Amino acid sequence: MAKTKKLDIEATVAQLEATIRTLEDEKSSLEDSFNAFETGIKLIRQAQQTLIEAEQKVNLLLEDNGEPKLEAFKGGSAE
Repeated sequence: MAKTKKLDIEATVAQLEATIRTLEDEKSSLEDSFNAFETGIKLIRQAQQTLIEAEQKVNLLLEDNGEPKLEAFKGGSAE
């Protein structure tokens, strides 16, 4: 997988989880909570953008002669 300047989705989620813990901490000041909220919003937007870009790449890979091609999901069995 190519490395980019952006955090990968796993790192973004880990940071978001840490931010949520800060927000849930009753000992945090209002200012700390507000800063954590702001950070969380930025992380969510970053994660959304990363997922959008990944979806676009998948769609490009699935194109057939410039036309989108739908394929059934062939995942593992549910057993």
